[in-house]
Amino acid sequence: MTRAGDATHTAPETGRATAQRRILTVLVLAQLLAGAGLAAGITVGALLAEDLLGGPGLSGLPSALFTGGSALAAIAVGKLSQARGRRPGLAAGFAVGALGALGIVAATALESLPLLFASFVIYGSGTATNLQARYAGADLATDATRARSLSYVLLGTTAGAVAGPNLVGPTGAVAEALGLAPLAGPFLLAAAAYGGAALVISLLLRPDPLLEARRMEIAAAEATLTSSSSLSSSSPSPTAEAAAAAADSERHAVAPVPTRIWTADVITGVVVMALTQFVMVGLMTMTPVHMRAHDHTVTVVGVVISLHVAAMFLPAPLSGLLVDKFGTRAVAVSAGLVLLAAGALAALAPPQSTALVALALILLGLGWSLGLVAGTTVLTTSVPTTVRASVQGQADVAVALSGAAGGLLSGLVFAWIDFRGLGFTLAALSLVVVAAVRPRRVSDPV
Repeated sequence: MTRAGDATHTAPETGRATAQRRILTVLVLAQLLAGAGLAAGITVGALLAEDLLGGPGLSGLPSALFTGGSALAAIAVGKLSQARGRRPGLAAGFAVGALGALGIVAATALESLPLLFASFVIYGSGTATNLQARYAGADLATDATRARSLSYVLLGTTAGAVAGPNLVGPTGAVAEALGLAPLAGPFLLAAAAYGGAALVISLLLRPDPLLEARRMEIAAAEATLTSSSSLSSSSPSPTAEAAAAAADSERHAVAPVPTRIWTADVITGVVVMALTQFVMVGLMTMTPVHMRAHDHTVTVVGVVISLHVAAMFLPAPLSGLLVDKFGTRAVAVSAGLVLLAAGALAALAPPQSTALVALALILLGLGWSLGLVAGTTVLTTSVPTTVRASVQGQADVAVALSGAAGGLLSGLVFAWIDFRGLGFTLAALSLVVVAAVRPRRVSDPV
């Protein structure tokens, strides 16, 4: 026989599961489109800058600019999402990214470096929103499935992000037919992809996952309050002091005020994500320049970057499963070790060996996936919904700024001590990811 309490508990959980499935479906669809927009910058951004600037020294500047722009966008998307929900925040972020991609196309046509650099900053909004979408996938998830839920959103990026680099040739042909530079072609695709993602989110992301999570928290608190009131009415009348204390505790149960948001675990999660992003962006940005300097064709470069991007997003469900099973600390340490192997292999691989360079980039993507899923799970689990979107936006600012630094410094290090020195430097930095993870204490959550 089902008890009344069980029935009232089961109904909301069923509705939550149904809403979560719909939300994940819409987010994955949007990410399928957004992935193609993301791929343009990481595939040809450095090559475009090298052509316009006449050398590789500042070829990491576009990566630094659009990752820096993503930092600004992360703040804006986070604040808008906190105030009005995930739907308007994500839709606006993708739309601005599409405008940035169109600006890059216009800049190449006009041969305007100021417009190009400004447009790369705006284009970074798409990158930030692509990553912020993962938080929306975890808002309504249960504790047991939160890491896997957000990993499915990351997985949705795979198809577009893998296809994008392989479309450098075809989109370049389209750009040439329009009288544009061939390297502007991928950004035409990016504009369409980000614009499509904005439409999908705006029209289909219902219910809004963050607003629904808040509503469910309030409903659960009110149900607890009602249950407490029923129990107290059937028991002897309490004293005035006891009644006042009960009322006070009930008010706090409905509207909890967090005393400390930036706990040690939350800070560690952000540090892991930021360091992971620095290493990944630094090595990824200069790989196309390194390969073209050793006579690899743009098509081959596109294939290698496709494999790297696939390794970033395709293993996301595995990363989520590992986090749910073994905890965030173990997976964060694993991320640092995999990134160490990637940097060392990139440094030691013969420049003419496409296979070994590709393997290094695959390991780089896998390490990034492990670190991002582990850090994101900490932020979603440890931060209450009342401030969650804002805190997540602030965390992604740190991640984006770290990526911007990695992209900018990678070009300078490459020009100074070549690609091998860059690989070893980033391999050494990967050990900091391992060192950043606090040993678990008995009182700590997993």
